[in-house]
Amino acid sequence: CVLHTHTRAGCAVAAQAAGLLPLNQMSMEFYGRLGYHDYEGIALSFDEQQRLVRDLGDHLGMILRNHGLLTVGASVKQAFLRMYYLEKACDIQIAAQAGGELVIPPDAVCRRTERQFNEPYQPQAEGELSDPDGIDLAWEALLRMLERIAPGYRD
Repeated sequence: CVLHTHTRAGCAVAAQAAGLLPLNQMSMEFYGRLGYHDYEGIALSFDEQQRLVRDLGDHLGMILRNHGLLTVGASVKQAFLRMYYLEKACDIQIAAQAGGELVIPPDAVCRRTERQFNEPYQPQAEGELSDPDGIDLAWEALLRMLERIAPGYRD
């Protein structure tokens, strides 16, 4: 599944030279796992489509510079949750940048957190728990929220 959005926060981060910064736990899922594609106009040419695929590579998602966000997943659930968290990470980044000097965790912490998100079946260190149900629990929580907001959405 592939999802693509043009949200305010996503477009704002897509317009920043540094792209997504490791400023919060939600952004850590994507640490070193995002592709970037430079803006070429509306993507109508087959040549650019090939470059989009190349720039995505095996990443979880991509920031389309001056354009928006894109996520991929083996299922709708996975692609949607990635987009949900990527959008939240962008929203938090924009808010944090308006508030003063930023604190960026060390590279080792960012890499460890990315693995915790993306390798939930494998404990990262001795005495550390794994979180294999995290994606399912998050998905079920979002579906419950949707049911409260729009009870007839399944119709």
